[in-house]
Amino acid sequence: MPTVVRKAPGQSDDQLIAQFRKKVLNEDILIEIAKKEFYQKPSRVRYERERALKKKRR
Repeated sequence: MPTVVRKAPGQSDDQLIAQFRKKVLNEDILIEIAKKEFYQKPSRVRYERERALKKKRR
C-alpha cells in the first residue's frame, strides 16, 4: 500500500514534506528498502532469523 499524504487547506509545502517524512519513518519503509537492496542467500536469511530468535530468548 503506497504512502499517501494529502495537503490540507493552508498547509505549506514544507509542512507537507515534513508530514510525509514522518509517515515514512513510522511505517519503516526505509528499513524495508535497505533489506531488499541486495540479494541474500536463503541460508543467510535462515541464519539471521535463528540468530534473532536466540537473542530474543536471552
